[in-house]
Amino acid sequence: QVQLVETGGGLVQPGGSLRLPCAGSGSIFRIYVIGWSRQVPGNQRKLVANIRSSGSTNYADSVKGRFTISRDNAKNTVNLQMNSLKPEDTAVYYCNARHPSLIPTLGDYWGQGTQVTVSS
Repeated sequence: QVQLVETGGGLVQPGGSLRLPCAGSGSIFRIYVIGWSRQVPGNQRKLVANIRSSGSTNYADSVKGRFTISRDNAKNTVNLQMNSLKPEDTAVYYCNARHPSLIPTLGDYWGQGTQVTVSS
């Protein structure tokens, strides 16, 4: 079992920055692929970025060059650093821990979500 707690959401002006930490419990957190996804009302949840235990990363095209995902396995945390934020980044952001095979049925856990609003 993995429990995930997201913090760091809030209101920020366009062009600003936010950091979203995700804290995980459970020994398997360190070997799982940890990712951040986001969802706006009426739309499907979409992957923003993820990171493997090796440190290899994957980003959605819409955030490349602006967002950075990192992990500290010793502290069971993953951070999403979001820079140059745009209004279209407004969404509820969810932390996700998935089995290294990326097959959800083998292990797939979600946090409760945190709201990010980019507005002047």
